[in-house]
Amino acid sequence: MKTTAFGRRPSSLTTCALASLAAIAARLASAAELPPPAPEATTVTSPPPAAAVSVTPPPPPYSLPWQLRPVAAVTAVRSDTSVAFYDTGGVGGDTVATLLTGSYQLTPHLAPLVKLGFVQNDAPGTSPSGDSFVNPIVGVTYARRVQAFRWAVFAGAAIPVGQGSGDSADKGVVAANKAAQAARSGMDNSMFAVNYFTGIIGADAAYVDRNLTVQVEATLFQSLRAHGDDAGAASTDAARTNATTGLHLGYFVIPALSFGAELRYQRYLSTPTSLVMGAKVPYNDGQKDTTTVAIGPRAHFAIGKGMFLRPGISYSRALDQPLSGSSYNMVQVDLPVVF
Repeated sequence: MKTTAFGRRPSSLTTCALASLAAIAARLASAAELPPPAPEATTVTSPPPAAAVSVTPPPPPYSLPWQLRPVAAVTAVRSDTSVAFYDTGGVGGDTVATLLTGSYQLTPHLAPLVKLGFVQNDAPGTSPSGDSFVNPIVGVTYARRVQAFRWAVFAGAAIPVGQGSGDSADKGVVAANKAAQAARSGMDNSMFAVNYFTGIIGADAAYVDRNLTVQVEATLFQSLRAHGDDAGAASTDAARTNATTGLHLGYFVIPALSFGAELRYQRYLSTPTSLVMGAKVPYNDGQKDTTTVAIGPRAHFAIGKGMFLRPGISYSRALDQPLSGSSYNMVQVDLPVVF
């Protein structure tokens, strides 16, 4: 091995190692001169806006009529009792007519119903008194609502299976059926005309907004005799045509209490007859129609999930003959439960 003045000459391996170290040192120095890498950008995502909640306001409250039909297709049970006080020749009598109605909502717009009735009549003086189960009504209601306006149509029939039909019926039962027509202001005559099958068609329209209800109604009744003959005092006509109309105004003073007033008018479009000493005598004009007015409060309670009790009481009075001549005063106690 050769030497230099400073000693032994470095080998080629040592030379390569020194060159490698020098290259590494140069790279480190170059890296030290570079600026530090920029931090990674962080994307901040705002939370999505809360989903808009659509709140549908409840429909405005509807004032349930006293003797007009409801403008709705609902599931409900209703007990409706009218008590009439009257006098004949200065002697007083009273009639209690109770109607029980059940309806079932098949669709939001369609509801069949059944209506049953029972009458108790305490006649004045020596006149015959009696009780009677009367003709049931079966039918269907179709109802719609467009904003503040509601309308409904009804089609049905009174089935002639009530007590007091035929030519030899008990006089007290016959008198009870007749008295019940007056107690109900002539609005439900088809139920008490037990000798007749009656087809019924009617329509209602109502404006319901804020706390006010304005409703009108018209109904046509076509009766065909099913029992008795011309000799029977209770069924002297082969057919009778009757119509009823009504106006109801209701207002909610608070959500749980409303007041309703009703004007009702009933008229025979044909001229019925009655037997007087074996002869047919036509009704005079005063006997063919009836006008009554009613007013009273109604409460509104929730009694369970989706169940509402709407009890009410009203006072009615006759405005014309023949009822005004007998001083008719009627009190109606109404207990509807809506599901």
